[in-house]
Amino acid sequence: MHTLKEIKILLQKELMIELRQKTAFLGIILYVLSTCFVAYFSFKVVQPLAWIALFWVMVLFATINAISRSFMQYSKGQTLYFYTIVSAEAIVLSKIIYNSLLNLVVSAVALVCFSVLVGNPIKNMPVFFIAMCLGSVSLSTSLTMMSAIAHKAGNNHTLMTILGLPVVIPTLSMVIKISKNALDGLQFVASIDEITALSAITIIALAVAYLLFPYLWQV
Repeated sequence: MHTLKEIKILLQKELMIELRQKTAFLGIILYVLSTCFVAYFSFKVVQPLAWIALFWVMVLFATINAISRSFMQYSKGQTLYFYTIVSAEAIVLSKIIYNSLLNLVVSAVALVCFSVLVGNPIKNMPVFFIAMCLGSVSLSTSLTMMSAIAHKAGNNHTLMTILGLPVVIPTLSMVIKISKNALDGLQFVASIDEITALSAITIIALAVAYLLFPYLWQV
């Protein structure tokens, strides 16, 4: 219960910081909108498979851009201060929850923008929504831990990208397969293996972050 209270307070802090510093969030939204307009002016009509590829490439880079700044606000003094007042588990869980919610908002904006400008070829939207939600949470969970490692290495964003690449490949592989099934109009049962695998990847990434972050936070 104590950890849940800490997570709630930390989430409120993250939201307050985001509301005060709107430029970062608006920059991510601008990136998404710009990518949609570039796709529209370049292709006019986007082929269904290319639509899926463009959508997930856009979501991936928007996610990396958003999560790379997760721990930038923590100086050495602030890190020591938070180390004394809240648990490391609460910090990493609050970051994962916040980044997942942020990523879901970005993905929703990308979906609406793509649908308006270049159309929406997806035939089974409920399955695609499952892929979008699970994919957003999985990417956020994995990349949050990579962001923490990069922060301990001096806010080296290149390191985060290098470490994050092999981590996100399995997630992208699963979400693209689920999205392809949704594009073809296949029912939920046709994607059950991929959804199970994607859920397992997310749970494993969450467990690794929960267990290892306290040791990383002490460094």
